[in-house]
Amino acid sequence: MLGHHVRRSPSACAVLDRRTGGSLTYGELWQRAGALAADLADRGVRPGSLVAVAAGPSIDLVVALTGVLRAGAAYVPLDPHAPAARVATILRDCGDPPVVVGGGAAGRLPAGHPVLPVPDGPAADDLDLPPADDDEAVAYVSFTSGSTGKPKGVLVPHRAIARLVVSPNYCTVAPGDRVAGMANPAFDATTFELWGALTAGATVVVLPTPAELPVEQWLGLVADTGVDTMFLTTSMFHTIARERPDAFAGLGTLVVGGEQLDLELTRRVLDAGPPGRLVNGYGPTETTTFATAYHCTRESLRDRAKVPIGFALQRTELHVLDDDLSPVAPGEQGELCVGGPGVALGYLGRPELTASKFVADPRTGQTLYRTGDIVRETADGALELLGRRDRQVKLRGFRIELEEIEHAAVATRLAGHVFVEKVGDGAQATLVGFALPAPGVVPADLPGLLRDRLTERLPGYMIPGRWVVLDVVPLGPTGKADRTAMLAAISPQRTAGNPAGLDLVGAVVAEVLGGVEVAATDNFLDLGGNSILAVQVASRLGARLAATVDPAELLLAETMAEFAATLPGTAVRTA
Repeated sequence: MLGHHVRRSPSACAVLDRRTGGSLTYGELWQRAGALAADLADRGVRPGSLVAVAAGPSIDLVVALTGVLRAGAAYVPLDPHAPAARVATILRDCGDPPVVVGGGAAGRLPAGHPVLPVPDGPAADDLDLPPADDDEAVAYVSFTSGSTGKPKGVLVPHRAIARLVVSPNYCTVAPGDRVAGMANPAFDATTFELWGALTAGATVVVLPTPAELPVEQWLGLVADTGVDTMFLTTSMFHTIARERPDAFAGLGTLVVGGEQLDLELTRRVLDAGPPGRLVNGYGPTETTTFATAYHCTRESLRDRAKVPIGFALQRTELHVLDDDLSPVAPGEQGELCVGGPGVALGYLGRPELTASKFVADPRTGQTLYRTGDIVRETADGALELLGRRDRQVKLRGFRIELEEIEHAAVATRLAGHVFVEKVGDGAQATLVGFALPAPGVVPADLPGLLRDRLTERLPGYMIPGRWVVLDVVPLGPTGKADRTAMLAAISPQRTAGNPAGLDLVGAVVAEVLGGVEVAATDNFLDLGGNSILAVQVASRLGARLAATVDPAELLLAETMAEFAATLPGTAVRTA
């Protein structure tokens, strides 16, 4: 599909990087990818091999992924922000493959690991290296968090990418369009951003994320580049929509996904100046980015209590099943199981886990992926997401779906976002709620108001014993709500002499410095930090705190505790 546009329009712009000012035409991309494919072949890479890629959103990333596929291999995108220990685990699971490195991203790789730079020019010989023509061949391996704490590699075949981007029923991308490229490469939104653009003859525009710039500056950059198609995580969409509900009016298509979309914020955007098409996308990595989509309009949301996840993507089958994999009655809740060419092949080196999640439909024998998500079909056939099977907890003998509490709390309209977690074990176990006050609600009053209202809706054992009032929803590296940061605010290690935000500072510094242990009395420079690493720490903290963090404060502070005290806002405060 990419080769078609290379032959038809070799001088058309394939990638434009607004970070560096660089660009590549389709012809140049194909040539540089061919050079990399030749280098990989010289290193012994063959069809079916795995090749890791360490690069952030950039021209180098696009060249690297294209080059690996031109070699007939499968790419393994590494999270540029992942701790070194996690990177090492992923590489071991993949059999220690070579790593293609772009943009100086080799710092987190194990010492001595084989690396290849991204070529900055074409191959010496004009090699004809066609991409793999086996639709069942693995195109990439995407590592996601596992319930055991060990990441699991999802094997995504070429046919699954084609299902996502060929003749999509949820958006339209055409030659001349510009698609934003911002996603963390380890997040499968990259599949939509890059291959959705390049297989359509459009341009990938590499941009900073909204977390890296003030909102107004970021919006100006988007407008200047002429981007018309974009993906945002739900949390990032919510953050921008609160500040500027008219921010997306210049876009042709905005796809939002990752978490439950806030109904009232969505309506505000639709009223203030919506994009040409606002799509709520849903899908686990195992179903290749999206399995369902819902076109949000004033009319489609008029009588809704929540934003649905919608209807099946093209060439995708959806089944709402009970525990025995039998269909439930219309309107009843059940587990969403997905079939069709978008379903992955399974997990790398995890046959038992694969067998438990990728199952045969007892009626047809077709492979279905069990999402673990509980849904129900509404009167018009759209699906609503109700919660997850694996977030069911047991407390004092009662089984509790945490999402049920979250939905009930949001329904009070006292809080815009609510997250509930079980904390502790045995007799010390309790439910803790984290809530962002709705406009007009006094933060100090929110815990009592929620307790009173939830008493009317839920049994006593489902009402959180403690509430933490959020100033902002802290975000993780992929833009999703960071529950770990929320829980850090109630860590028993926090004392009056331990400034709010210190746990988060320690966690982020440890990530950037490769997993070192960080204490409150440690000095950043003594730990191996420098000015460049300080910028990385400040950027990640700024994203999680939804604020601007000055890296100079980290370099000047004598200790981590002193730096934490300078943060422009506390991510959470207890009440």
